This record gives sequence, C-alpha cells and structure tokens, in this order.
Amino acid sequence: MALDIPSMRARLPITLGLLQPALAGAQTASPSQDLGGSIIQLLLGLAIVLALLFASLWLLKRLSAPRGDAAGLMRVVAGTAVGTRERVVVIEVGTTWLVVGVAPGRVSALAEIPRASLPPETDPPQPRDFAGRLKQLLARGNNAR
Repeated sequence: MALDIPSMRARLPITLGLLQPALAGAQTASPSQDLGGSIIQLLLGLAIVLALLFASLWLLKRLSAPRGDAAGLMRVVAGTAVGTRERVVVIEVGTTWLVVGVAPGRVSALAEIPRASLPPETDPPQPRDFAGRLKQLLARGNNAR
C-alpha cells in the first residue's frame, strides 16, 4: 500500500476548511469564563434535583397519611423487641388495647386488655427524640448539684 501524496495535498484544504470554525471558536472562548459558567450550571442542576427530591418526599408523605375517621382509629402505645426480628406491640383501638406479636411475615394477637386496667405509670415516659432525652439528662445533672 503506497501513500498517495498528491491526493492528500488535495484533501488538506478541504479538511482545514471544515476544522476552521471549530478552531476559531476554541480561540475566542476564555477558560475562566467557561469554568465559571460550568460551575454555575452544575450548582443550578444540583439545586433543581434536590428541590425535586424534597418535593416528591413531601408529596409521598402527604398522600400516604391516613385521613378522616381512620386517622385516629388506631395508635401504637408501646412495643419491645423479644428477639432479633420479633416484637411485642401494644396497639390502642378505641377503648381496648391489643397485645400483638409481630414476626417476619406474621402478626398474631396475644391478648386483649381493657384500657383502664393497666396501672398508672410512676415514672414519666422516656422521650424518644434526641432533644427531649438531652433535656432530661441535663435536668437530672442540674438536680444532682
């Protein structure tokens, strides 16, 4: 296979003519303007994605929340783990409490207790959130001094 130099010389002006607009555009754009625009575009895209994420989570929460009479019909009173994946849960339904055993793939009713038959709590309930627990520990520390 021999190189055909005269035909390559004939194609060179056509190739340079096609590449000239691209080369001219590369010379006129400064790197600092291009970098700043890219960062702004990146941050705007990130903000839009995060806004869509939070909006969809809010919408999902609103659509899955119970409404009407069903919203206050049942509530979980207490629960404790009795194994690695098993729990005993007390559920309030109207004026009765149901003691339910919960295991993977199975829920069993263990007992039914009238709501008034349990003894009143002597200790205040333990707060489940971090801020409430921290307040309780700080108050306990201040009382000891």
